[in-house]
Amino acid sequence: MIKRKDGFNGERALVLPLSVVQEMEKDALSSVLHITDIGYYPKALHHFRERTEPISQFVFIYCIEGAGWFRTNEQEYAVKANQYFILPAGIPHAYGSDENIPWTIYWIHFKGKLASYFAKQANRPIEIKPSIQSRISNRNDLFEEIFRTLEMGYSHENLLYACSAFHYYLGSLRYLQQYREAAHDESDSNDIVTAAIHYMKENLEKRLTLADLAAHTGYSPSHFSVLFSKRTGYAPLTYFNQLKIQQACQLLDFTDMKINQICFKIGIEDTYYFSRLFSKVMGIPPREYKKQKKG
Repeated sequence: MIKRKDGFNGERALVLPLSVVQEMEKDALSSVLHITDIGYYPKALHHFRERTEPISQFVFIYCIEGAGWFRTNEQEYAVKANQYFILPAGIPHAYGSDENIPWTIYWIHFKGKLASYFAKQANRPIEIKPSIQSRISNRNDLFEEIFRTLEMGYSHENLLYACSAFHYYLGSLRYLQQYREAAHDESDSNDIVTAAIHYMKENLEKRLTLADLAAHTGYSPSHFSVLFSKRTGYAPLTYFNQLKIQQACQLLDFTDMKINQICFKIGIEDTYYFSRLFSKVMGIPPREYKKQKKG
């Protein structure tokens, strides 16, 4: 098996300096829960890590697409899309991407007095299924907010905000039902078009087919397509692409992510196709869009 440790197209990662981590360990707020490393690996073919010498951090991995595996305490688990797990600190472990359908993952190394509390409930794969209540896109946005905050520098305020947001991020997983129900609108629960659009938003990083969307609503592809088009005026996949470009616009406007990184964030691996689609929807190429003054 080919084993690759780093270097994935569209990847992003930050490793906090030791002096910064030591500062957080002394602070009353951040000592409870703090990040030491954070990243995003899309389509991470041949991704592999093995640590025979234990590390002091807990390792959180959230697989949003593809598949992989991890091993700890001589027990190996398969990991699939919409699952996360947390590896305990102080114990040798290994993990890697599936060779046929490589995973796309959000990952965080963290420490703190409450770290073991969150980790003990996630020592095996835990599933987060997309649904009308799931709020997966909100959680992914929160990850991006944490990442961008740390990207802006390691001021004391930035560190404390990132730690506070991370506490909420883990809480949204640990108390999943409460997180979902807190923003649930009962009036939309039986509307298949609303449900389909929500499902699209929850899966912007994936390449969904018409059959995938129809299956989520329980209708045949042809019947679902007619209902969706009648309500929105667009074919389902056209609407899905518009949502992808909407997200791309937000990333171009409010982040420093590169074009190839944005492509993976909206489930498009081909940058040339992305540029054509963006130009078709927005009327100008993405690089020109980014240069435009807004507001």
